[in-house]
Amino acid sequence: MSALKSVHKSVQRSVHKSAPLARRGQRADRDRAMRRLLTQTRYEVLPTATTEDKVVASVPTDVAVTVTASPGKGLEATLALSERLAGHGYAVVPHLAARMVRDRVELVEIRARLREAGISSIFVPGGDAEPAGDYADAFGLLEDLATLEDPFVHVGIAGYPESHPTIADDLTVQAMWDKRRHATHVVSNLTFDPATIRDWVARMRLRGITMPLLLGMPGPIDRAKLLTMATKIGVGESTRFLAKHKGTFARLAAPGGFTGERFLRDCAVVAAQPSAGIEGLHVFTFNQVAETEAWRQKLLSELPA
Repeated sequence: MSALKSVHKSVQRSVHKSAPLARRGQRADRDRAMRRLLTQTRYEVLPTATTEDKVVASVPTDVAVTVTASPGKGLEATLALSERLAGHGYAVVPHLAARMVRDRVELVEIRARLREAGISSIFVPGGDAEPAGDYADAFGLLEDLATLEDPFVHVGIAGYPESHPTIADDLTVQAMWDKRRHATHVVSNLTFDPATIRDWVARMRLRGITMPLLLGMPGPIDRAKLLTMATKIGVGESTRFLAKHKGTFARLAAPGGFTGERFLRDCAVVAAQPSAGIEGLHVFTFNQVAETEAWRQKLLSELPA
C-alpha cells in the first residue's frame, strides 16, 4: 500500500471506527485533541469601529487574532486595525486579499508596514472583489511575496471543505497544491459538518498536500445569525442546502441543533490522528469575542488536564 493511501485510510478510519467512542482510550485521545486545538486557537475578527476595544477587553494576548479584509471597508481598515492590535501585544494575522492589492509596489509597501509593526504572519485569500490591479488570484501575489526580502514567517492559504461559490472543487484542491511552495499552512473555510471535514482532509492528504491545517469553525454565535453571516462569507453546500430545506434550517436554528461543542468534539476524533495534520482552530467570531473567549475557557475547564 502506498504512503498516500495509508494516510487516506488512517484518516477515514478515525471517524468510522471511533464514532461511538465506546472505548475509554478513544475518548481520552479525543479529549486530548480537543484540549490541544482549544489551546492553539486564533480568533477571526471584522475591522469595525468597536473591534479593537472588544478584543483588548476580552481576549488574552496569547490568543492570535486575524483581521479580515473586505471590499466594502478596504484594505486600509485591515492594516490599521492589525497595527493597533499588534501594539497591544497580540500576534496578529492580517488578511491580504490578493485582488485588493494593486501591484508589486503596493505589496512591498504593505510588507514593510506590517513587518515594522512586528507582524510576521499573514493570510492570503484571493478575495471576492474585482481585481484592483495585477493580482487576479492569491497565487500571483504569493509568487511575488516569495521574492521579497524579510519574508513573513507564516503564510496561510484558504482551503474549502465545501464547494466554493465560484470555483470548482477540483480547482480549489489544485490551487492548494500550486500554492504549497509559498505557504506554511492551510486554513479551512467555515462548514457545519464534521463528516465533510473528515472526507476533505482525507482527499487533501491523498493528493500529497501535507501542510498543517487550521480548522475553521464558528464560535458560539446565535445560530440564526450564523446562517445569515455564513451566506455572506461564502460557505458552500451547507447554506445552499439549508436555503432549499427549511426543515433543516429550523433544526439548525432551534435549541439542540448545530453546536460548536458537538462539531469540535466530532472533529477532534479526526484531529487525534497524526496523519490528519490538524494543528489548531481558526474561530470565526463575527466580532462576538467576549462570548467566544468565555466559550473556549468553559470547554477547557471541562476537559481533563
